[in-house]
Amino acid sequence: MITGGGSGIGQAVALRFLEEGAAGVAVVGRTLDRLQRTVEAAGDRADRILPIAGDVRSADDMRRAVSETVRRFGRLDVLVPNAGIWDFNRSLTKTTPEEIAGIYDELFDINVKGYLLACSAAWPELVKTRGSIVMTLSNAAFYPAGGGPVYTAAKHAARGLVTQLAYELAPKVRVNGVAIGGLRTDLRGPSSAGMQERSIEAGFRKREARGDDARTNMWLPLHDASVDPADSTGPYVLLASRSNAGVITGAIVNADGGIGVRGFATAAGGDDL
Repeated sequence: MITGGGSGIGQAVALRFLEEGAAGVAVVGRTLDRLQRTVEAAGDRADRILPIAGDVRSADDMRRAVSETVRRFGRLDVLVPNAGIWDFNRSLTKTTPEEIAGIYDELFDINVKGYLLACSAAWPELVKTRGSIVMTLSNAAFYPAGGGPVYTAAKHAARGLVTQLAYELAPKVRVNGVAIGGLRTDLRGPSSAGMQERSIEAGFRKREARGDDARTNMWLPLHDASVDPADSTGPYVLLASRSNAGVITGAIVNADGGIGVRGFATAAGGDDL
């Protein structure tokens, strides 16, 4: 079961799990229309996709999503808490306290509480199957400048969830994470800041308009690190696999093209203060 499975890395992981032989994948998102894109992208495997409309901020919706998944497929082996929004690097110095309050409430509700509620609803079923949880994190869970302070704090919180839940759910359930880099997705911003229609995809289109190759991240140590979400799904497959990662829990795979090696471009964020 994958939250935020209607686009981006959530959709890519769903399709990759099917490719790897998953008997079925439930994708959870706010609207069935959006989830239908994943069903259609599955092609001849579409009958193994279960779209479930629900809000990750709702405990009832998460309980229902788990119940529908088990009713359809008979069991739950892997949970991927993935639904999230981004703050588009909105810095502390460029926002008012009121704006920070709004962004914080919305972003933490989705990016942190959403993960917790999904795990809370799913863990009894995962215990039955000795399954696993693979959380989508970000380079912002380790380094600054991958988002503004709210997004960075939220991803550090999710990093804490990996370690805490790995302890709480052992030995029955493994809990790990994948810290992805900047991918070409439809990741949106908080509506409280008027960014609900803003998408990372727009930034890539601007790069293409300038004549840049928007398929790669040339500023990373791995110059040809793909921005296609499909190329970042391997760590999810590894960590979900009992045979290949049965001794791994509480771990986070950095799959960000080497951001931790190079860092970001500016020496100090406050030089213009």
